[in-house]
Amino acid sequence: MRMLQKLGRTPIVLTVPAFVILLAVFGIPIVQLFLTSINAPDLSVVNYFAFFGQTANVRVLFQTIEISVVATAICLGIGYPTAYLIVTASKRLRMALIVLVVIPYLTSGLARTYAWIIILGDGGLINNLLVELGLISSPLPLIYNRMAVYIAMVHIMLPMMILPLVSVMMGIDRSLMAAARSMGARPITAFWRVFFPLSLPGVRSGSLLVFVICLGFYITPAAVGGLRDAMLSTFIASQFTTGLDMAPIAASSFILLAIAVVVLSVLGLDLSGTQQHAVQAAPKARQTWFFWFGTVKRYLGELLVSSRAKRWRAQLYQTGSRSRWSTLAGPTFVFLVLCYLLFPELVVIIMSFSAGSLLEFPPSGLSMRWYRSFFDDPAWYGAAWTSIQIGVAVCTLSTFVGTLAAYGISRIGPKLRGPLTMLMLTPITIPVIVVGVTTYFGLVNLGLIGSKTGIILAHSIGAIGYVVVIVSATLANFDRKLEQAAMSMRAGPLQTFTRVTLPLIRPGIIGGAVFAFIHSFDEVVVTSLVGGFSVYTLPLKMWENIRNQIDPTVAAVASLLTLLPVLWLVVLYVMWWRSRQSSRLHFQSS
Repeated sequence: MRMLQKLGRTPIVLTVPAFVILLAVFGIPIVQLFLTSINAPDLSVVNYFAFFGQTANVRVLFQTIEISVVATAICLGIGYPTAYLIVTASKRLRMALIVLVVIPYLTSGLARTYAWIIILGDGGLINNLLVELGLISSPLPLIYNRMAVYIAMVHIMLPMMILPLVSVMMGIDRSLMAAARSMGARPITAFWRVFFPLSLPGVRSGSLLVFVICLGFYITPAAVGGLRDAMLSTFIASQFTTGLDMAPIAASSFILLAIAVVVLSVLGLDLSGTQQHAVQAAPKARQTWFFWFGTVKRYLGELLVSSRAKRWRAQLYQTGSRSRWSTLAGPTFVFLVLCYLLFPELVVIIMSFSAGSLLEFPPSGLSMRWYRSFFDDPAWYGAAWTSIQIGVAVCTLSTFVGTLAAYGISRIGPKLRGPLTMLMLTPITIPVIVVGVTTYFGLVNLGLIGSKTGIILAHSIGAIGYVVVIVSATLANFDRKLEQAAMSMRAGPLQTFTRVTLPLIRPGIIGGAVFAFIHSFDEVVVTSLVGGFSVYTLPLKMWENIRNQIDPTVAAVASLLTLLPVLWLVVLYVMWWRSRQSSRLHFQSS
């Protein structure tokens, strides 16, 4: 009991298990990776000169940055208006739209990449449809090019742009827009001068996450892109599988990591998300960029002051009306975005029931043959069972360790809270290929390469970050006075935590556990680097099948992975509803 009381007074101790795993598997190995890249103890930069000395390497590096920037810009251009329209919808419609965005976000990225292969392929949905309509005589080159890479990457990353924007926009006080309108500002002016600056934290967070993750994209460009669309992650992976010299691999990895670190350092990932900072920062930036334009516009506006004043007085007490175009444009845009996010998954589900020997849409007949092929093949269901075992182990370990860390961080002062949280999130905020190479070094040190234990530890460093984020968000809304009231009734620290704190933060813990399991179950890049050839998970089996042969069994597996997020959302909703009901009963009884 005294030990628990001491732990309560020093909450940073609760973060020790998480940091031990992080240091052993990721922290110390990344230092080792850097020393390898500079040929320690000789300390030379010959590997970096060798990288930049080859024109092909430099071209791939700039191509990686270009693809990441363009994909991020497209996601922002589509995601910002989508998030704004979602936030402005009614409460019930807003929740439904958010769920429809979350479903593809939780769906396996490999399954979504496979969906675009069967849609854009030479014998895919679009080409078959155009041939049937007589519009073309031979298939169009829709796949294995840069456009296919953008289509698939934006489809995968768009929910990651929309969700941070929605989160920030929902916290903006809409009365500020009404106040601006009451002062005579036009709708576009009120949006640009009031709403947009307050939404900049979401723009920054979403853009940073999308850009950094795109830097480490490996599976999607390799699956739908051509030889000219290779990214640096593909280059690193090929070096890793074909070469034994780790120094060039370490140098390439650190070059990619340096780009991510520079972008994160310059733009900064705002964890606080305070709106005041955005209000102060955005006008300064806008004043720098549009100073002369704003000055000319202001002087021209002075010439129309009298007419604008008369029009404002005439419209002040009139009911606002919206044109038919503006009324239809918003819902149509959101509908098209949701079709873009959900239609590929629907196509995979329908085609998985095809009775033919090849995939076709619409199916000439319905059959369960490819589902039976999955359950009858030991290679398929064995890989699935391995993924489930690893996922459950990762879920258990990361949920326990991550919840302790989140609870400890929430009790630490704000000066340490931010840096400690960023350290926890490092494995999920840098390119995944770098994480894979780094964890390979860590597991070599531990002698766990090619083992399930090694894969569990490799997956856990990222899963712990998801648990910390979700549980910390739950603890941020937790009333500490409830714990103080329990302790004033002579409840000990353990009893207070189990009887008061744990029931109230249980939905966050369950949500973190679900995300930890999904993170592990869908992981393919890190697993391919540290698993060797002795541990085959379901994503690895799918990736091998996609690269070597288009087996329709993959469609059945992809459809199962597509339906899996719906099950997770049902579980989370049931747990949230039960928690809400128990809170109501507790409030009524008290």
